[in-house]
Amino acid sequence: MITSASSPSAAAAALPVDGAPGRTPRVAVLAGGLSHERDVSLRSGRRVAEALRSAGVEVSVHDVDADLIAALTDLQPDLVWPVLHGASGEDGSVRDVVQLLGLRLLGTGPRASRVAWSKSIAKTVVSRAGLVTPEFVTLPQSLFRELGPARILSSIVDRLGLPVVVKPSRGGSALGVSVVRSASELARAMVECFSYADTALIERAVSGVEVAVSVVDLGDGPVALPPVEIVTDGPYDYDARYHPGRVEYFAPARLSEATRAEVERVALVAHHALGLTRLSRSDLIVDTDGVAHFLEVNVSPGMTETSLLPQAAEAAGHNLGTLYRSLVEASLAASPVGLEPAPAS
Repeated sequence: MITSASSPSAAAAALPVDGAPGRTPRVAVLAGGLSHERDVSLRSGRRVAEALRSAGVEVSVHDVDADLIAALTDLQPDLVWPVLHGASGEDGSVRDVVQLLGLRLLGTGPRASRVAWSKSIAKTVVSRAGLVTPEFVTLPQSLFRELGPARILSSIVDRLGLPVVVKPSRGGSALGVSVVRSASELARAMVECFSYADTALIERAVSGVEVAVSVVDLGDGPVALPPVEIVTDGPYDYDARYHPGRVEYFAPARLSEATRAEVERVALVAHHALGLTRLSRSDLIVDTDGVAHFLEVNVSPGMTETSLLPQAAEAAGHNLGTLYRSLVEASLAASPVGLEPAPAS
C-alpha cells in the first residue's frame, strides 16, 4: 500500500473548503492497482502528488488494495483524484466505490467512465455526434472458438481491407495493439490482443498525423489544450510511450491554424458527447485531406514525465502545480457528494 503524505507549503495560500476559508483541502490520489498499467499509474500518481504539493495542497497517495476503503474512511479526504490506468481505474468501478463512501471525485463519474472505457461504444457515441471515426468491428474471443477463426479473419480483410489496427476494446497504453499490413499477420495480432482482453476492436488503419488533444475544465467550461503531435519511426507502443528517445513530440502540433482548430473542436465534441468531466484526452489521426479521425478517449490521462496532457499544459503556458490545483478548486466547487445521479429520462 502507498501511504505517502505531505503537508502544503507554508508559502502557498490555503484553499477554502466547504465554506471554511484558510483550511487546506486534503486530496487523496489513487495510483497503482492491479492492471497491466500499474507501473504507469504509480508514476502518474507520484507526479500529480508532487505538482499538487508544490502548489500548497495537502496530498496522500494510496494504492488500490484491501486497505484502500479503510484508509479513505479514516482520512475523509475532501477530494479523491483517481490517477489510475486500465481496468477498475477507468471502467468506473473504483469511482463507484468512492461515491459509495460519500466522497467527492475529481474527474468523470462512473457511468460516463464506463462508456468512454469501451472504445467501440465511445466511437459509436461520438459518430452519432457527427465526428468521423475509422470503420471498425468488435469481436469477442469466444466467437472465434464458436465459429472458427479462418472465415472470420478472411471476412475482416474483405470488409475492412488492409492495413487494419487490432486493439483491445477496453485498455490503454497501447498494450495488445498491432498494425496488420498483410493477411498472414492477422491471426498473430488477434492472439496478442486477446492476451490483454477478451474482446478485440479491429478498425481500418488511417494514415496521417497522430495527435492527442487534452481537455481541461477549470470551472468555466471545457477548454482544449494545444494538440500534441506524435512522431515515431515504429509503432507508438508501450515502450515508446514511457521510455524517452523513441518518440519525438511537437507541442503544439505542426498543424495549420484551421486544422488545429478542427482537432480541438473534435476533442471538445467528444468530451461533451461522452459526458466527461474536468479532464480528458482524445487520440486522433489527421489524414492527408485534413480530416480528423477520432480513435479513442481517456478519462484518466497519463501524467508521467513523457505523457501528453502535461506536455500540452506546458505548451499552453500552464504551471502544472497551478493547473492541478485549479482542477482541485473547480471540483470542490462543483462536484456533488454521494452517488452519481441517474440520467434524466
